[in-house]
Amino acid sequence: MKKFIIINGPNLNLTGIREPGLYGDTSFDDYLPLLRKEFPELLIEYYQTNIEGEIINKIHETGFSYDGIVLNAGGYTHTSVAIGDAIKSVSTPVVEVHMSNILGREDFRSQTKISAGVKGVIAGFGMNSYRLAIISLLSV
Repeated sequence: MKKFIIINGPNLNLTGIREPGLYGDTSFDDYLPLLRKEFPELLIEYYQTNIEGEIINKIHETGFSYDGIVLNAGGYTHTSVAIGDAIKSVSTPVVEVHMSNILGREDFRSQTKISAGVKGVIAGFGMNSYRLAIISLLSV
């Protein structure tokens, strides 16, 4: 059985409550069982933290033994050279995910410190961005 992990960064624990016009009104806790049901052949783990170093630690922990990492680094996408370096340091493929279209938002959001190390970026499809990331990882 392939093992994937979804790693969500800061403020994504408030998905479904925080800015529902932008991020939707479904919590990740409600979405995850649907995702697991769609991909019963996969073990899909989930991890969320608001702390940059914990994201790095989780990438290190899973980045050599898992089959794929789906990463929504939240605001750290635009600031964290260290998360970008962690991605480049592991062998597990990483797909960067954003629920909103970061290129259609504030200018600073179009600058990413993590994209150089990922296999691809999926943005703008709401919760479906996670599903599309898993599909893309299955073809790597």
